[in-house]
Amino acid sequence: MRAKVADFGLVKIAGDGKCSISTQLAGTFGYLAPEYATGRVTTKADVYAFGVVLMQLITGRKAIDDTLPDENPHLVTWFYGILNNKESIAKAIDQTINTDEETMESIYRVAELAGHCTTPKPCQRPDMGYVVNILSPFIGQWKPTCHYTFHEVEDIYGLDQHMSLPQDLESWQSM
Repeated sequence: MRAKVADFGLVKIAGDGKCSISTQLAGTFGYLAPEYATGRVTTKADVYAFGVVLMQLITGRKAIDDTLPDENPHLVTWFYGILNNKESIAKAIDQTINTDEETMESIYRVAELAGHCTTPKPCQRPDMGYVVNILSPFIGQWKPTCHYTFHEVEDIYGLDQHMSLPQDLESWQSM
């Protein structure tokens, strides 16, 4: 399993195993790791961007959001302000997310992971392999919470609402 935000071709592994960066900067400000300012970018910049995406999934907010309190539109900076307080995280969760006890524990773990992914120093960020290992158990737990009373969803997408996501994926792969 490989987790990847996108490959913009900015960080490339050079022949000697070291990383190099294109001189042309591309990307959206809210996802760019702080090291872009110095030009010393490694693959940990992708980890940073993935952490921002995790924060967005939890909060339903944009990476740069003018509606954030304290006049700081940067999601990462705002998220750090609430990260160590479970009550604050609970208040910040996207309202479309089911917040039962089991889901909340998962959200707290993902929030902690997002914080590690977006730490300012690249050497302190986890590798994407570690990120995948933390997130993988959540895939097995997830099941659709909305059960339709009609069979159109199954006909259109080939989904069985009574199977877990890994079971559905296995079924799709065998087609």
